[in-house]
Amino acid sequence: MVRIGVLSDTHGYWDDRYAKYFSQCDEIWHSGDIGSMEIIRRLQEIKPLRAVYGNIDGQDIRGICPKHQRFEIENVSVWMTHIGGYPGRYAPEVKPEIFRNPPRLFVSGHSHILKVMYDESLDLLHINPGAAGIYGAQCVRTILCFTIDGESFKDMEVIELNRK
Repeated sequence: MVRIGVLSDTHGYWDDRYAKYFSQCDEIWHSGDIGSMEIIRRLQEIKPLRAVYGNIDGQDIRGICPKHQRFEIENVSVWMTHIGGYPGRYAPEVKPEIFRNPPRLFVSGHSHILKVMYDESLDLLHINPGAAGIYGAQCVRTILCFTIDGESFKDMEVIELNRK
């Protein structure tokens, strides 16, 4: 059983509450538009970090974070990328692969819109944690925490950090 903290679209913005909420997790996942190496360093000080780069990230971040990460955790296959779309509207770049080899959990960012959706046709859970930073049109900044227990997802918690 592992507890995961997920965030996206920090755009270089740090909030001390990331540490408060993610200190209770086993891993932190950042699904792109990190914005600065400082964000990576500070998240790594809290817990082990898995991250992908987003469209605003520079070569420094792209040099250490891949565009896509596929991995297994517990008994769950995970695919994390920044621009992924969501069930019914997957991004053109991921669409062929997601239908050919669907993960059990698909994590993306980019839209700044919090979504947790189940795709029945692919038997996968899609998570977009919304935006944790202050850049963008979102009214509420969000992060997520949840547990993976074997093949099950549970204890999904949406954390609203504050209104912009």
